[in-house]
Amino acid sequence: MNTPTSIAIIGGSGDLGSGLAKRWAAAGHRVIVGSRSAEKAMRAAAELGASVGCAIEGMNNHSAAAAADVVVLTVPFSSHADTLAEIRDAVTGKIVVDAVVPLKPPKVATVQLPPEGSAAEIARAMLAESVRVVSAFHNVGASKLHAGEPVGCDVLVFGDDKDARDAVIALVADIGARGVDGGALANSAAAEALTSVLIGINRRYKVQGAGIRITGLPELGSAEGGIA
Repeated sequence: MNTPTSIAIIGGSGDLGSGLAKRWAAAGHRVIVGSRSAEKAMRAAAELGASVGCAIEGMNNHSAAAAADVVVLTVPFSSHADTLAEIRDAVTGKIVVDAVVPLKPPKVATVQLPPEGSAAEIARAMLAESVRVVSAFHNVGASKLHAGEPVGCDVLVFGDDKDARDAVIALVADIGARGVDGGALANSAAAEALTSVLIGINRRYKVQGAGIRITGLPELGSAEGGIA
């Protein structure tokens, strides 16, 4: 396990957010579930904590973001901009990990990137310059996180601050996956677009949690190369 930190998961009652919450709590991190409703967040936190035998806290989105060192966004794209506005003054100087994918129902298996280029670029534009925006976790199967199964895929991590990317890569290792440095935040468009492709693959092949693996890199836990 990496050095424990406090992680707020905004949208932590959803499938991906709750799966990440369980994994990070089990790894020893302080986890705070954020929701627009503090009551909903506390109920979700209690259920998640009971399922893994760890304490998980629940707060409204703004309070959760203010209380944590790292803030992870796992809300639907339709709520993305409103949520960023809600937490903007609570994340100054922090790492904000944007896991949001610009899916537009009903055609979620078709790539539909926004005019800004990606959800991550929207976050960078809306948040203060001191916020270190990183994007990751777009292609992780939530069902595997909840089932306690090996994640079985790599997690591409993007951001313009290398130290922030490295911090998130370390958190990826704590969910049992391998984080791969994908470079600049602008590259997030590739992973966000790939999510729609994977959704289509899941449907056509009748599988859950199709993911990606980058070949030619050290495996998780290897001392080579610094890839966690």
